[in-house]
Amino acid sequence: MEPELITVGLDGSPESLAAAQWAADEADRRQAVLRLLHAWILLAAEAPDTPPDRDQNAGARQIVNQAAQEVRERHPHLQIMEDLVGSEAESALLLASSESRMVVLGSRALAPWESYVLGDASLDVVGRAEGPVVLVRGKGRAESPRPEAGDSTPQVPGPRIVVGVSLNGPCEPLLAFAFDAAASRGLPLEAVHGRALPVHAYVPWGIEPEVAEEVTKEAESELRETVRPWQERFPDVPVQLTVLPESPTRAVVQTVAGAELLAVGRRRHRPLLAPRVGPVAHAAIHHVTCPVAVVPHD
Repeated sequence: MEPELITVGLDGSPESLAAAQWAADEADRRQAVLRLLHAWILLAAEAPDTPPDRDQNAGARQIVNQAAQEVRERHPHLQIMEDLVGSEAESALLLASSESRMVVLGSRALAPWESYVLGDASLDVVGRAEGPVVLVRGKGRAESPRPEAGDSTPQVPGPRIVVGVSLNGPCEPLLAFAFDAAASRGLPLEAVHGRALPVHAYVPWGIEPEVAEEVTKEAESELRETVRPWQERFPDVPVQLTVLPESPTRAVVQTVAGAELLAVGRRRHRPLLAPRVGPVAHAAIHHVTCPVAVVPHD
């Protein structure tokens, strides 16, 4: 059986180099092939004996060569495929997503208080890719937002994999990805679900505790049943269930601090005029600083 392929999109930025290192770690962990892909619409067809001073693709080639050199310093035995593609980046990455276990892209923030700034192609790739797309921030970035003082959000110390579970429908590929990521790293998994309280839970003096408790217990039961088959498949992965009386978006963003990876889902089939990614994935892309995997599912 041929080894799996993990593709990283390169554009020469520090963020794409960080993505290449993350993808290399993942490929090494899985004994997969790392594909370093740079797409440039102006890529010229050249003969093999073209002199260096007349190589029109020298800049594009340097982007891939630099990434390969940095990756090999840490993973000297990793199988690497260097790939220059003469097309738009979006088209090349979407094609790669159908051929790869995952596509890995770099994301950047202009400042700690600002959101992610994805390239024009990146967000479209996240919303249309056939398989998981992992977004990796560059080095030296601020940590993900932590709960404010007095917040009741449970704290989970230590590195872990976090998966946001909506419970609004089947999400088997998302849970499969999250449990596999935890198992391959030997890390625990935290399954997070946020459920907004009904209107009658709010009273003039705050929140009616009995209603909040009832809603939370119901959601916990649903989450436990959803996760149970995957716990049976991955018995060595410790699992914590976290249910918050919050919107799903706030629940995920508030609990992810300290995680090594956040996995969120994306519905493949959304209404025609709806955004390509839902609010939880959108918030994760913009406000979470650990790597974020967006996994498509039906």
